[in-house]
Amino acid sequence: MYEQLDVEAHRGKGPSAWHSAAELPRVLLEISSLACSWPLLGSAPRGDGHPVLVLPGFTAGDESTVMLRRFLSRVGYQSIAWQLGQNTGSFDLQEQLVRRFYALTREHERKITIVGQSLGGVFARELAHQFGPQVRQVITLGSPFSSTGPETTNALVGRLFRYMSGMDQDQMRDQMQRLPKQPPPVPCTAVYSKSDGVVHWSACLEYSGEQAENIEIVGSHSGMAMNPAVFHVIADRLAQPEGRWQPFKRNWGWRSLVFPTPEQKSPEREQRASCYFKTRA
Repeated sequence: MYEQLDVEAHRGKGPSAWHSAAELPRVLLEISSLACSWPLLGSAPRGDGHPVLVLPGFTAGDESTVMLRRFLSRVGYQSIAWQLGQNTGSFDLQEQLVRRFYALTREHERKITIVGQSLGGVFARELAHQFGPQVRQVITLGSPFSSTGPETTNALVGRLFRYMSGMDQDQMRDQMQRLPKQPPPVPCTAVYSKSDGVVHWSACLEYSGEQAENIEIVGSHSGMAMNPAVFHVIADRLAQPEGRWQPFKRNWGWRSLVFPTPEQKSPEREQRASCYFKTRA
């Protein structure tokens, strides 16, 4: 199935040097594409007004998600910035985020959707595990929550993370390996790109679940919060009535021309994945 891939069968070490080198040009291309497609994105499904918290990626702040949040407001959602400054990934910052989300659950009467880019998506998934009844759904954008260690990340980014977060390599590995492998008890959509130049795309795959799916897009890692295809996915996922979640329909209309054809799992891989989940449960 398109929504459920065998994560372990696709394990890789890190992004290719070519994809890493091409990150910046592709980000600029995505920004240009967003500007050109902005009028068309106005035809996205209208929202029901529920709150959507947007979390930035590593080293970024709310300025990196301003266009996404503006789009969410445009189509009818209550867009919420994370308001915690630069995302350094530190333990202290994670505690601040938990306190902020708790305050938001007290402020809003409706369940909150969390959209997180890169490290922000890792945090989003963690929040959904802790605050399941208050979370409507989670959408991650190139988030390496299924990583087994820092080797799945671009080496320069890994060194920068150690410097900014204050963690050494062993602490980073422990932090990644303690993340729950099973999806949170809410609908989860993991958006990933096989040409990701910061983390290996396999680290961004959601594990199998009744309300979990993986959607591949063509693009960079850093530009996902400005990619028109990602905006379309987010609008489609958010527009679903609460409690009536359905997987993304890649073959519907023009989508088959934009979203890559999913890989098919063999029966052997299906069986191996099933055994893996039973042993990890």
